[in-house]
Amino acid sequence: MTTNSGDKGTRNLVIIMVSFIVIVGVVFSIISNRSNSTAQVPAAVSEAEGYGIVLNPSATPKIDVYIDYQCPACRAFEIINGGYLNEVIAQNKAKVVYHPMTFIGPESILAANAAACAADESKFVDMNLALFQNQPTGENSGVWQSEALVALGKSVGIKSNSFEKCVNDGTYVKWTNNVAVESGKANVNSTPTIFINGKEMDRKTEYGDPVKFKAALAAAGVK
Repeated sequence: MTTNSGDKGTRNLVIIMVSFIVIVGVVFSIISNRSNSTAQVPAAVSEAEGYGIVLNPSATPKIDVYIDYQCPACRAFEIINGGYLNEVIAQNKAKVVYHPMTFIGPESILAANAAACAADESKFVDMNLALFQNQPTGENSGVWQSEALVALGKSVGIKSNSFEKCVNDGTYVKWTNNVAVESGKANVNSTPTIFINGKEMDRKTEYGDPVKFKAALAAAGVK
């Protein structure tokens, strides 16, 4: 009887411990996947738009662009379609929301922060292009540190001390986590990923073909 009672007690203890571990894991998952409402964000960012950088907020249709600045496929997309997309932005033909993701590593975070700092200087489009044009050949290679990113900003005409301070201080580093959290909620798990009016474009046919890319935007209302 004593042995059975001991075994039963041991089983109950194991069950309690397993239950506790599961609960802790669930709670940790919930906490770690929450956006930080106290994170400093650029003026162009909208929480309602997944903490993305919003260009032409009153325009329609809406294009969501999910990128990582260290992503070679994102660089290829920028080379193929970036010129036309920048034209769409400049002519106010669509609301374009950029979501700089950072899953490749720390230099993705530094680059996204620099892009956000550039947004405060009304130079996001230029900085976005410059980052892809100057994408290092290796991931987290040490090339993209504050000094290099400040210099890149200067190359596109950003000369303010506030930009340099923003980059050096990592002002928007916490914001990049919010972008990551909200991108996960949108089920975005790779880059580039492009949505038009909430519908994902066909990455197999439209990302790499500028004619089909333009046609898809035209079909969605970009004139």
